[in-house]
Amino acid sequence: MEILTFGEATHLVARTGLGAEWESIRRLEGKARPEAIEQVLNPPASPVKAAPAMTPWYTLEPMRLTDAQNRKRAWMVAQGEGKRLQGWWVEQILATRDPFTERMTLFWHNHFTSSIQKTLQPSLLHKQNLLLRQHALGNFAELLHAIAKDPAMLVYLDGYQNTKSSPNENFARELLELFTLGRGHYSEADVKAAAKAFTGWGVDNRNGQFTFRADQHDGGRVSFLGKSGNFDGDDIIKILLEHPRIAEQISEKFWRNFVNNGTPDAAVIKTWAQAFRSSGYDIKALMRAVLNSDAFWAANNRGALIKLPVEILLGTVRMIPYPRQPTVELVNLCRLLGQELFDPPNVRGWRGGEYWISTQTLLVRTSYLTKLSRGDLNQKVETGLRLPQAPPEQLVEWMLPVRPIQPLPDIPGDRRLVRALLLDPAFQVV
Repeated sequence: MEILTFGEATHLVARTGLGAEWESIRRLEGKARPEAIEQVLNPPASPVKAAPAMTPWYTLEPMRLTDAQNRKRAWMVAQGEGKRLQGWWVEQILATRDPFTERMTLFWHNHFTSSIQKTLQPSLLHKQNLLLRQHALGNFAELLHAIAKDPAMLVYLDGYQNTKSSPNENFARELLELFTLGRGHYSEADVKAAAKAFTGWGVDNRNGQFTFRADQHDGGRVSFLGKSGNFDGDDIIKILLEHPRIAEQISEKFWRNFVNNGTPDAAVIKTWAQAFRSSGYDIKALMRAVLNSDAFWAANNRGALIKLPVEILLGTVRMIPYPRQPTVELVNLCRLLGQELFDPPNVRGWRGGEYWISTQTLLVRTSYLTKLSRGDLNQKVETGLRLPQAPPEQLVEWMLPVRPIQPLPDIPGDRRLVRALLLDPAFQVV
C-alpha cells in the first residue's frame, strides 16, 4: 500500500484545498493513500459566516418593475449589496476549516452559474450559495433537482417567465447544453419539449421562494429524448439522469479542474463515469475515483493547472503568514483577475486554464504577490500562522509543484527564500 510522501501530500492538499497549508500536509504525510483520500473526502464541519444585510426579494423586485427612477435605485441597491456579498464569501474562504467544501462550492457555482448583474438579487444568490455548499459533496441528482427550483436560477435564466402562453427556452437550453448532456446529445425538439414541461415554475412575489403555478403550466403531451408523456420539470430531470452522457460530462469537468486543462483521457473518463453512475450520482464517489486514479498522481500532471485567482489571492495567505489585504481590496482584486465571485461573465462561467492569464492579469498577480511578500514573516498575523521550520529543499517542495524557473537566492535565509519562491513563475501553477 502506497504511503504518501511529503510531496504527494502537498499535491493532494493543494489540488483539493485553497493553498498548500502546512499543517494539512503534515496530517496526511505518511498515511496510506486511500486513508488520506478518505480524510480529504470527509472534512471537519466548519461554520458558515452569517450573511450580510440584504434587501429581500419582495422589496427589491417591485422596485425593478415600476418607473425608471426606482429601477435605478434597485440597481444601486443590488450593486452595493452584491459587493458585501462578495466580501462575505472572501471572508468565508479565509476563515474556513474546510477549504475543500469551499473549492467544491466554487466548482458548482461555475457549473450552475448565476450572477448579480443579471438577477440583481443578492439575497437570492446568497441562498443559492448555501444550496451549492449543502450539496457540494453530496448527490448530483439531488443538486440538479434543487437547482432547477432555485429562485436565483429561475431569475437568471428567465425560468420564472416561462408560461404556457409565452414559453421561454433559456433554462431548458442551458440545462441540456451546459448542465447535463452537452451539444450533440439532444435536438431542438428536445429543448422545446423541456421548456414546455417547465412552464409554470416561478418565484413567489410574496417571499422569493419557488412556486408552481398550475394555471401557467402546459400539461400537454411531449416527446423528450425518445420518451413521450405529459411531463413536468421533475420528469424531464429524471429522464436526463438516465442518460449516460451526464456522468461523462461531469467527469470531464472534474478532469479539467483536478488533473489538467487538456483533453481528458477517454478511457479514464469512462471509468470515472461508471463509478459516478453506479453510485447513483454520489459526488464523493466520483471524487474518490479521481483522487485514486493514476492520472491524478502522474508526474506530468503536477503543476498542470493554473491557479485560480482566489488561490493566488486567498490561498496564499492561508498557507504563508503574511498579513492579508482588506476585504474590499480583495474583492476588487478578484474582479481585476477575472474571477468576480457571484458574477461569472456569462452562463458558461469562467473558462479557466490559460484564460486566467493575460498581460494584465499576470501583472496584477505579480504586483499582489510582490506587495504581500514585503510583509514580515515573523510578525503575528490574523491567521496565527508561523513560517515552518524546515530545510530549504522542503520549503521549495512545499511552495512549488515543479522546479523553480528562476535561480534561488545565493544568500541563505528562510524569509528570503520564501519570497523568491512566491515570486517565481512556478508559484502560479498547482
